[in-house]
Amino acid sequence: MKELWQLTAHEANKGLRSRDFSSVELTNSVLERLNSVEPEMNAFITITEETALVQAKEADKRFAAGTATALTGIPMGIKDLIVTKGTRTTAGSQILSEFVPPYNSHVNEKLEQAGTVMVGKTNLDEFAMGSSTEHSAFGATSNPWDTARIPGGSSGGSAAAVSAGACLGALGSDTGGSIRQPAALCGVVGLDPTYGRVSRFGVIAFGSSLDQVGPIGRDVEDVATILDCIGGHDPRDSTSNPEPMPDLRHYLGREVKGLRIGVPTEYFVEGIEPDVKERVEEALLEFERLGCEIDRTLSLPMTKHALAVYYLIAPSEASSNLARYDGIKYGLRDETSNEIWKTVERTRAKGFGEEVKRRIMLGTYALSAGYYDKYYLKAQQVRTLIIQEFNEAFKQYDLLVTPTTPSVAFPKKQKINDPYAMYLNDIYTLPSAVAGLPALSMPCGIAAGLPVGLQIIGNFGEEGKILQAAHAYEQTTGGGNLLASL
Repeated sequence: MKELWQLTAHEANKGLRSRDFSSVELTNSVLERLNSVEPEMNAFITITEETALVQAKEADKRFAAGTATALTGIPMGIKDLIVTKGTRTTAGSQILSEFVPPYNSHVNEKLEQAGTVMVGKTNLDEFAMGSSTEHSAFGATSNPWDTARIPGGSSGGSAAAVSAGACLGALGSDTGGSIRQPAALCGVVGLDPTYGRVSRFGVIAFGSSLDQVGPIGRDVEDVATILDCIGGHDPRDSTSNPEPMPDLRHYLGREVKGLRIGVPTEYFVEGIEPDVKERVEEALLEFERLGCEIDRTLSLPMTKHALAVYYLIAPSEASSNLARYDGIKYGLRDETSNEIWKTVERTRAKGFGEEVKRRIMLGTYALSAGYYDKYYLKAQQVRTLIIQEFNEAFKQYDLLVTPTTPSVAFPKKQKINDPYAMYLNDIYTLPSAVAGLPALSMPCGIAAGLPVGLQIIGNFGEEGKILQAAHAYEQTTGGGNLLASL
């Protein structure tokens, strides 16, 4: 029989509704698991045990009153880039190490309204800048499948926590692959929604035209349930999509026969590990057995430019967004000088990590006089070409299927001093992020004892179609909930 912390969120909801156990019992089981694995994993920056138990008691009252939702009483982890009223929010940075927000993010408001239980704020690369969760002021996170390896990033804490059973679901953020890449490396499901599907209000900004909050879960149904909760229009976010949010769980269990799936040749070039390629090919064969039409001749030649485009646009936006951290209004302040500019300079030198400084410098350079047109404007023009290329592809195909990452999780410190090698780990997730398209990563097998991720990309606003295909594949291959053995 499963321990309570081993359940998926929808299994736990079923047990809570039938009164097989209470939310307090479920939360205590998860907290016990969290505390047992956290010394090895370091997936959390702040553990909110007291808050969790208060919320769990409230959840039990909602079940008794018949007002519970699909997420009531479910223990969740929240990426520490997402503002939580009254609970420290650090963005993984020393410069915000003592920041306690006086307000809530839109997504946390939604979770609280649904009656979820927050067990903690999860670790991340500082300001979400990284692909390994090694660039955190609070120490690196370990992959629960092999603690000598990275969990991916920047949402590595969220993915590792879900994979290890330290929470039943989590929120991450995706700027260039930061939900999907760690989901792949930790053997869980992660969905980067269409840009604008989920409000960014109360999400600490990295690259404003790219940032997107999304769910990480044990299986496809959990991810659909969480996105159903947090998605929808928010007038406080000017980029929020005003269209009504569809009920994504209605897509689960639908027939996939006849779906047209394109497989871009550019995602299977030199650099992909043979075992990763083999697992993805096996998944494509499974889709064929389900009756999908697979076309392996699709070419997306603009794909090769996505890395350069992203690493001009994202650092440029970061340079602007991070200018607010100056030691004057809030956050860390260096007190060694009475001169304002010295205070600003020393605060930033002390408060920002090396990767953040690197990206600020790159972005500032790209935006500077004489270089704006040459670099930033050119990157935006190529971004438009990438979007147009995807638009043309979706005239022929319902979905695109690719690997999520070119390799399984790599050892810690292997790439930390080689930024370009680290950036290449996001090469398969960057194109859809640049285009603002929804994309999901899910497990599609094991290579060398580690999970392999399969990426499903959909057209703008078509998360439902992605979930439909992902759920069908998951069911035919034995279901999700691929828990790590840590």
